[in-house]
Amino acid sequence: MDQGASLDDEELRALGYTAQFDRSMSLWENFALGFTYLSPVVGVYSVFGIGIATGGPPMIWWYLIAALGQMIVCLTFCEVVSQYPISGGLYPWCRRLVGKKWAWIAGWIYGWALFSTISAVAAGAAPFVAPLLGLKSTPVLAGVIAIALVVFSTLTNLAGTKTLARVAMFGFACEILGAIAVGIFLLLFHRHQPITAVFDSYGVNRGGTYFPAFMAAAMTGLFTCYGFEACGDVAEETPNPGVAIPKAMKSTIYVGMSASVFVCLALILSLPDVRAVIDGRSANPIEDALLAAFGPVGSKLVVLVVLVSFVSCILSLQAAASRLVYAYARDDMVVASGWLRKVSATHHVPTNALVLSGLIASVILVFGMFFADAVATIVSFAVVGIYAGFQMVVIGAAYARLRGWRPRGRFRLGAWAWPINIAGMVWGLGGIAIMLRPADGAVWYESWAMVLTFAAVVLLGLIYMAVARPFDRSDSPAGDAWTHRASA
Repeated sequence: MDQGASLDDEELRALGYTAQFDRSMSLWENFALGFTYLSPVVGVYSVFGIGIATGGPPMIWWYLIAALGQMIVCLTFCEVVSQYPISGGLYPWCRRLVGKKWAWIAGWIYGWALFSTISAVAAGAAPFVAPLLGLKSTPVLAGVIAIALVVFSTLTNLAGTKTLARVAMFGFACEILGAIAVGIFLLLFHRHQPITAVFDSYGVNRGGTYFPAFMAAAMTGLFTCYGFEACGDVAEETPNPGVAIPKAMKSTIYVGMSASVFVCLALILSLPDVRAVIDGRSANPIEDALLAAFGPVGSKLVVLVVLVSFVSCILSLQAAASRLVYAYARDDMVVASGWLRKVSATHHVPTNALVLSGLIASVILVFGMFFADAVATIVSFAVVGIYAGFQMVVIGAAYARLRGWRPRGRFRLGAWAWPINIAGMVWGLGGIAIMLRPADGAVWYESWAMVLTFAAVVLLGLIYMAVARPFDRSDSPAGDAWTHRASA
């Protein structure tokens, strides 16, 4: 073991834990993990059609709005992870900033959001796989393909941190090069709309004004701009995490959201008929645009690159989910903790936590074969759950500051800490409110489906926490941030 790794492990012991992972993930590989989790191609391709139909081309501005808002949140995360570079990310951060109960419910919400997102991305990849195999996609076939992708992801993750890092780097290279190449080709040779299209609503108005339609399209940016927190989920597998992870988190947003804007702009300007998408006459605008630009063979090659992005995203999501489960189990915060906290002596990964995350995602996908509408609601909860988990860290940081916390990591916000912390709360709570607002023109149970789903997950977590008291099983450090003062 080199001296740097020894110092990192010594720092971890000072935080109350013993190193069990292999610190083999470089700064670039850590960034690639966050990038492939955020995945601009997956984010844009998954919701592009919905975004255009809902808000028209100006929906592209939500990528910039979300990037700015999430960067504010990211800066608070950077300050926290720099002091607490512990596997599991949001859960151990909340534990040290506030306490056991706050951390438990934060991890509960974030965990279910991660499981739902794994299944959502796998389900989103399935329609791209079927045509490559010459098959007609059906709900059952799509479900089988999605489960197969989750199984592949699980097996790849089980191979170890080095394998995960290499696949993440490969996925990053394919995604960024593919996105740039496809985008440039579309802009140079298949541009049908003027650049001013991004300011044109094309008649998408609600109640005579455009603002409600623009707000309804917010999900396009909000859905894409998260994943940077995954860099912190593998803190114990990254050398010099107090410095490397803040850099990787910020870079994930810089590069990822820049790529998202570029991909979205290229797709918008390559649409032959924007109104056809808005009116519902073009049900799959991305497929139509790619087929027109690249032809049957070329479009399949592009789809293959897109599929690599989806698979890389699933891998990164599952890695994040498994580290969260492991962190929970290490602190005896969940049933079967002894089984779930086991780390492979050969590959240095939380084997059983990885298997559990794959099983839960697969169960959600099985339900999706028969109850598509219900699963769509659960998938929508994923985005709300992620943002809620983020806010529990941001609010937790504000609470700790009020109690006297003076960050002592190597990344500090200094005099900007309070303004950034408050701005992060305003942004995050505002985003959650936008996503939870009832849908217009739908029956009440559809209109309030996301609110009810989110409330049910939170309520079940609170009931379980009150009855089983899982947070009381461990004496691992908690709520101690404000007892550690930075030196002058």
